[in-house]
This record gives sequence, C-alpha cells and structure tokens, in this order.
Amino acid sequence: MKQLVKVFWAGRMSYGGGLRLQQCLIDRHHNKDLCDTPNSLVLLEHNPVYTVGIRNKGYTEKDEARLRSLNADFYRTNRGGLITFHGPGQLVAYPVINLKKFESNVRCYVSQIEKMIIRLCAEFGLRGKTSPDTGVWIEDRKICAIGIHASRYITSHGLALNCNTDLSWFEHIVPCGIEDKGVTSLSKELSVDVRTEDVIPVLKRAFADEFQCEMVDMSGEEIGKIINNCKNAAKNSATVSATSSL
Repeated sequence: MKQLVKVFWAGRMSYGGGLRLQQCLIDRHHNKDLCDTPNSLVLLEHNPVYTVGIRNKGYTEKDEARLRSLNADFYRTNRGGLITFHGPGQLVAYPVINLKKFESNVRCYVSQIEKMIIRLCAEFGLRGKTSPDTGVWIEDRKICAIGIHASRYITSHGLALNCNTDLSWFEHIVPCGIEDKGVTSLSKELSVDVRTEDVIPVLKRAFADEFQCEMVDMSGEEIGKIINNCKNAAKNSATVSATSSL
C-alpha cells in the first residue's frame, strides 16, 4: 500500500515562519494522541535569508552582521550542510515524513531526494548529476542544495531548487562551503524564465515517483488548523519567555 503525502503550498514566508510550520507538523507526528498523522510536503518561497547548518565553521557574528546588512535574515539551524541562501524565485521543499513508514534511513533518504531532482531536471531537458558534495549539479554548477534533519525518524528541512532566483545573492558567501564551483538556476540554464509555480507540478510528480507515494493537496480546513496551531504555539512560547524574564 502506498503511503499518503499531503502537499501544503505555503506561498511566500519568512524563514522563521517556515521553521515554526515545520515544528508544528513534527509535533503532530510525536503526539501520541494523534494515531494517524499524515506525512507532509511543505512547498514555499522564503524572503531573502542566509542559513547556516550544523557545520557552521567560519561564520562569525561579524559575518552575520555583514550578511544582515544586505537586507537578508540570518539563521543558524540544525540541518546538515554549510551556508546557503534562500529567497524569491527558489522553490523550497520541506518533507516532514516518517522514514519508518517509507522503510528508509537518512542516507537513503538524501539519495532519493537527489534522484528526484535529477528526474525533475530531466523533464526540463537538463542533465543533473550528483557529486561527492550533497546536492544536484549541472556540470560544476549547483542547481539544488540539500540539507536535512531527522529526529526519531521524522524528517525536517529539505531542499532548495533555484528556478528564477537572483543568483547575485550567492556572491556574498561560499555556497555550501564549496570553493571553485558556481550556482545556477533552471532559468539560467534554459535561457527562459522558469517560475516556481511552473516547477511545482513537476516536483510533485517526481516526488511521487521516487518515494512511491500518493500525493494529495492538503485541504484548506486542515491548513487553517495547522496555521492556527502554529500561531497558538508562538503565543505560548512568547508568554513563557516573558514570564521567565520577570
């Protein structure tokens, strides 16, 4: 029997909002009172932000201030990998799935994400490939960054595929800590404007094929409940912080 994955299109969202949304979905998996929590695939675009993974070597408070001065946010995260950029024109996908249900482990899961993006690139007539460095490449140009986290078999974070991203944002960092290699986008490689909305249906098909799952769009009612839960959790967290500081 195929696993069901519910797709949540979140639109444009701050990085902090994306973290809170993921945590709400993760909490549903760990909530013992919910016996049948669906696997989810969150799709969105972020406002400009630089994020650093658990291998955050070399990025000091001075570097953080420099990047923030570009009118971008900056976050240190628990995902794998080094520094990267997220912003408009980049399709970000956060699968929040239970690896046990997919009979997978972290290493296989990352490999499946790479294969999925290679399949997606092929549908656009591009030859994507892997390398010793995680992600998907067009020759020596990275088109998709991958950085994931997993706890008690539940995944978070995911992938960032450059569609029509302004690639000049990457000039202020060493993307993913890899010297002497560039970044690219679907639009740059194809010399046409490829928007995130053009890519979403292709990514959904590739995900369904690679993970052998059934995909349905999350209902508006369910999205509303999740967003309300996130808002309530944020309010509760703010109340606890204020009380602790008294």
